[in-house]
Amino acid sequence: MPELNVITRDGTRQTIEASTDVSVMEAIRDAGFDELLALCGGCCSCATCHVYVDPAFTAHLPPVTDDEHDLLDGSPHRNGDSRLSCQLLMTNALSGLTVTIAPED
Repeated sequence: MPELNVITRDGTRQTIEASTDVSVMEAIRDAGFDELLALCGGCCSCATCHVYVDPAFTAHLPPVTDDEHDLLDGSPHRNGDSRLSCQLLMTNALSGLTVTIAPED
């Protein structure tokens, strides 16, 4: 199983195992991280699963969709590493990925 490194808002880092073909959001939520609200359940209709992605993995990620871009634009915490974790599917190529849970809007 691929490993996913999660950094919480207080800076705590935890490595979890994530099944392939589940979203990063689902892996984080299922591991019990309460900070990641994911209110829409992964439908790309909110931005409560906003994370910052390690730039070393950018080339392994799908491009930002128009919907994701629009939702991230509504966050004052958006930066160049921002993604919605519901839009990132875990694969073996992403093993070792580090994401930081963005501040709550």
